[in-house]
Amino acid sequence: MKLVGKKVLSFVHEDFEDLELWYPIHRLREEGAIVDLAGEDAGYTYKGKYGVPAKSDYAFQDIDPSVYDALLVPGGWAPDKLRRFKEVIDIVQHMEEKKKPIGQICHAGWVLISAKILNGKTVTSTPGIRDDMENAGAKWLDEAVVVDGHLISSRRPPDLPDYMKAFIEVCEGK
Repeated sequence: MKLVGKKVLSFVHEDFEDLELWYPIHRLREEGAIVDLAGEDAGYTYKGKYGVPAKSDYAFQDIDPSVYDALLVPGGWAPDKLRRFKEVIDIVQHMEEKKKPIGQICHAGWVLISAKILNGKTVTSTPGIRDDMENAGAKWLDEAVVVDGHLISSRRPPDLPDYMKAFIEVCEGK
């Protein structure tokens, strides 16, 4: 178990991409990490695009990002909702400032765009938001996973094994 003692925060909101939320959470827990889910409301059960539920442990406003070692932003349609919360933007900016691992997949790039942390970064995402990523100042690559320092990005569910391998390595400090 490579991540014993590490705490990871994952955002959640309605219409998250089921696999892009749960696959990373399960992989991280398998490696010994503690993974907390933060949503608009604590204790609320959100539904994924395909109906898979996810109950938030905390509300965004209750999160102290300094106690977390890494952040995951799932894809789906949830990122369009997530980026509207000041607390979400503040958490992302804190993780960026402290150079803690930030994982984003698919449409999750929208949250990083709204946090204004992509200028000069090399990333990937679903091709559907490529223009958005480039307009935010990022260099976009069509690859399964792109690691730029502490930022780990991926395109879509079939890329999840590569994405999580890279995310875990960055969390280990490799």
